[in-house]
Amino acid sequence: MAKDRLTKQANISASIREQDFVTVFGQNWQALQQILGITRAIRKAPGTKLVANKAKVTLQSGAVSEGDEIPYSQAEVTPVVFDDVTIKKYAKAVSIEAVAKYGAAVAVQKTDEAFRNELQNEVLTSFYTFLKTGELTNIQTTWQMALAMAKGLVLNKFQEIRKTATDVVGFANLLDAYAYLGAAGISVQTQFGINYVKDFMGYSTLFLMGDTDIPSGTVIALPIENIDLYYIDPSDSEFAQLGLEYTTDGETNLIGLTDFPEIEMDYYYSHAVGETYAIMGMKLWAEYIDGIAVVKVEASGSVGSATFTSGAGTTAGTKITVTAPATLKSDWKFYVKAQASTAPATPAYKAAVDDSWTEIFPVLSTGIADNVTGFTAGHKMVMAITNGSGQTLYTRTTGVDVVNHA
Repeated sequence: MAKDRLTKQANISASIREQDFVTVFGQNWQALQQILGITRAIRKAPGTKLVANKAKVTLQSGAVSEGDEIPYSQAEVTPVVFDDVTIKKYAKAVSIEAVAKYGAAVAVQKTDEAFRNELQNEVLTSFYTFLKTGELTNIQTTWQMALAMAKGLVLNKFQEIRKTATDVVGFANLLDAYAYLGAAGISVQTQFGINYVKDFMGYSTLFLMGDTDIPSGTVIALPIENIDLYYIDPSDSEFAQLGLEYTTDGETNLIGLTDFPEIEMDYYYSHAVGETYAIMGMKLWAEYIDGIAVVKVEASGSVGSATFTSGAGTTAGTKITVTAPATLKSDWKFYVKAQASTAPATPAYKAAVDDSWTEIFPVLSTGIADNVTGFTAGHKMVMAITNGSGQTLYTRTTGVDVVNHA
């Protein structure tokens, strides 16, 4: 007679294969989190909005006379809503003919492995796409300087907003890295199809990506404190109320898997296939979008064309209307300058604008600055667009006549 409390088949609702799938998936992500330096996985309710913040602190003078009131330094955190954390649903089917021809080890186990890898890549690809929207933009002429500047930009940003940045991770193009490394004895590690180098040029980890994920001539950096993993728990009790129960890892439930929902049993036998269903709601995210540096490596470049016009201001001065390039970033700025000369001097590509230029407004796709004063009617006005690092990306040297309010 069996002993009391023996765990029998009836006590195990999940198949060994389901449990193995979700366990290996969870272990893979734990290893990836360690490589990336992620210290926390945050459980979110379905439909939670993903928000990336922009932070700014305007420090007031500390030279306060005895007894005078101490002014507040202005701190601003502006949220930018991107997307919802949503559940995604996937399915895989293997026919009885495939098992008969290749055996279960190939037809089932190998397709399980490929299925697991593709689900993992789905999350990573979304993360790489998000990283490329980072708002600390800069241009350098060499790959080495791009790496150095990307790290410097994020450390400077986190210092400005008084946030801790212990380690910085970078993302670069694989071919760019090998072209730079040449025959150097650098140890490139590979795990889960991801190539990376530890402790390289001040980065705790530098990830080397293919052209699809990180284009050639692009370097991205962010502190590990700026990376979070958000997930929806597939074992959520509300899903179970629908009769949808999934096998999960049991710790941080990143994925749910099931093979044989009872409602589908007739379908399995009538079609002689074995189906696998997976649900997953995972997002790698950065808390501060202006804490991600995206540095381009180029000697010259073009951001597209921009136009502007000058007209009489509504009540005073000049009204300036600009249509910016389609490829603009939100940290770019728009400057104008007017002189009696028919062709006022403009800064070279990547050079900074000097004090003779007037910042009108941050560049939007279309923007209007009204009642701008300080320009002389009839002078020629030119424009410049700079990135977040103050480097000139675009100039329009064909001057337009300044028109002022009568």
